[in-house]
Amino acid sequence: MFSHVVMGVKDMEASKKFYDAILAVLGYPEGHLDPKGRCFYASQYGTLGLTKPINGEEACHGNGMTIGFRIKSPELVDAWHAAGVANGGVSCEDPPGIRAMGERKLYLAYLRDPAGNKLCGTHVMSS
Repeated sequence: MFSHVVMGVKDMEASKKFYDAILAVLGYPEGHLDPKGRCFYASQYGTLGLTKPINGEEACHGNGMTIGFRIKSPELVDAWHAAGVANGGVSCEDPPGIRAMGERKLYLAYLRDPAGNKLCGTHVMSS
């Protein structure tokens, strides 16, 4: 559905370190800095971009916004979460674990990145 997501960051070095770590757990290579100082993580499914806001104002998190990362197993969700906490992220919401949405079960873990953006590691569990 989406081609790309771009998030504003306050500190590119801290944000790149954080995203390099959590995305490495999922098998993605280190982010690429372009000549404008933006960082991109690309795959065949889409692109994640990090940038200082173009309008020159300070980046702020999107209140009510969450970006979800599809993850292959509960163990990888836990590793993703641990890598985030170890690299400048902050655990938020409930601890990593199973959440039920009707008959659908998800294994979720939530983090805030160094700029305060809320992320969710998501594994859809088999019925």
